[in-house]
Amino acid sequence: MNRSEFEKIREYIYRETGIYFEDEKKYYVEKRIQQQMEKHGMRDFTAYLAALRFDAAGKMRQELLNALTVNETYFFREYDQLKCLAEEVISLWAGNGGRRRGVKIWCAGCSSGEEAYTLAIIMQEMAAGMAWEIHATDINTEVLGRAERGVYNYYAIRQVPLAYLDRYFTRLGDNYAVKSILKSRIKFYQVNLVDDAAMQVMRNYHAIFCRNVLIYFDDISRRRVALHFYQTLEPGGYIFLGHSESMSRITTLFKPVRFNNAIIYQK
Repeated sequence: MNRSEFEKIREYIYRETGIYFEDEKKYYVEKRIQQQMEKHGMRDFTAYLAALRFDAAGKMRQELLNALTVNETYFFREYDQLKCLAEEVISLWAGNGGRRRGVKIWCAGCSSGEEAYTLAIIMQEMAAGMAWEIHATDINTEVLGRAERGVYNYYAIRQVPLAYLDRYFTRLGDNYAVKSILKSRIKFYQVNLVDDAAMQVMRNYHAIFCRNVLIYFDDISRRRVALHFYQTLEPGGYIFLGHSESMSRITTLFKPVRFNNAIIYQK
């Protein structure tokens, strides 16, 4: 892939998803484009790009996005923020009428589901007597399918406490399957964070977990997504970002709140 071809496909991906691949990602993008071209029996990049643009069903587009957005994750990742949710935020919800009204959490960019199920374990353990639901979304349909199946290898579950492993998982040979007590509490579906129409549906959440997702966006797309998040959250709602991320660098719509275990952002 020459420089001009890389810039064309980069612009296409950015326009469709808001994800911006820097120059140093050229090899990563190139290898996945080659795999897609081989899959569809194409040797000419220009023909492949034209097919992408005129693919009315969107099948080729989705296959490309799936190939480009595979992210590695695992249960109980970045534990300090999860501890903040478990030991501090849930009690605030309970004191502010959460037991009466219920709590709605959005796991945005959920990948293969480990984070969403981790949140469900925490709510199941710590939010006794409180109604709650979790929505988990991603642009990648392949990882969403894996999330719905809920079967994971040892690497993914290695940080799950043994008591929770017994309570919420069933052993399947070398793998572990999430039990229905958790699966029934999560709705998995596809959402593109820069799709304005799709984001209009996402409303009335009390917390958004979007950890290590916005790092793949440029500044313009980050601000666009942040505005969507602001409109999505209930007044006083929280956003949990990755440890290396800062909402204050993106927008002033949210204020940082220092808890004992973590700094998170509030509408």
